[in-house]
Amino acid sequence: MKHLFILSLFLFSSFFVDAQEMNFTVNVNTPKLQTADPKLFDNLKNDMREFLNNTVWTNDVFSQEERIKCNIQLTISEELSPTTFSADLQIQAVRPIYGSSDETPLLSHVDKDVLIEYEQFQPLQFTKNAYDQNLTSILAFYVYMILGMDYDTFSPFGGEEYYQEAQNIITTIPPGVASSVKGWQSLESNRNRYWMLESVMSPRARNFRQALYDYHRTGLDIMISDVEAAKEGVMKAMELISGVQKNYPQAMCLQMFANAKSTEIIEIFKQGSSVQKSNIFKIMTKIDAANASEYRKIGR
Repeated sequence: MKHLFILSLFLFSSFFVDAQEMNFTVNVNTPKLQTADPKLFDNLKNDMREFLNNTVWTNDVFSQEERIKCNIQLTISEELSPTTFSADLQIQAVRPIYGSSDETPLLSHVDKDVLIEYEQFQPLQFTKNAYDQNLTSILAFYVYMILGMDYDTFSPFGGEEYYQEAQNIITTIPPGVASSVKGWQSLESNRNRYWMLESVMSPRARNFRQALYDYHRTGLDIMISDVEAAKEGVMKAMELISGVQKNYPQAMCLQMFANAKSTEIIEIFKQGSSVQKSNIFKIMTKIDAANASEYRKIGR
């Protein structure tokens, strides 16, 4: 099992307390609140936290230390009814770096297409291979995306089953629901949940997942013991990313990668060779052209 490997890798104690997989911090903001009872959103926050952290998402056993650290912030943008709201969802996840107390960003994403129907004292429900409600489908989708990416960083293509679970969520959204709420359909946007998953699972972008492994296991995880070898590992991953950009220029996973990793990549290669700096600048400005000026911080 993947997390037994992580357990050995990170030299955790031999005494464990069973825990679920996720360790979410949850916040709900209501900057435009007008008529809804504020207590409703306090209960929503608590229900979301309980749902995310207490649901069993995998068949693996996690210790407390292994739980994947995530942050989720739901910002209510409009009251559509006393129990229906539109919102933005900001979600972040991190991964530990072997041999250090540092963490590396795994996902940093904002979803602006979140429709919530929530009534106090009614538990959030999620059933695999069935549709219960839009909010829990969205939350579960992101949990499985995070699990897929996390597992991919510890073994090549190790997250396959979790991407498949995310795919199952999309396919179980009823047509009537998919047409009335945003985020699930291919034709409504090229930057929604559908395309997030499609870009990760597409054969044209398969090397993106190999790059996740190379970047973390042959790069960051050996940084503490061999900085130069670690940079080479990251460069190998970046060359794969560059290949994905050529094969699938609009792949959403490329922008996801840049959103999460840009600051880290700049810091790594500020001390790189001139060849490394030049190559990284070319790669990053192609996949993240809007922030090209930031990559000049790498230097020459």
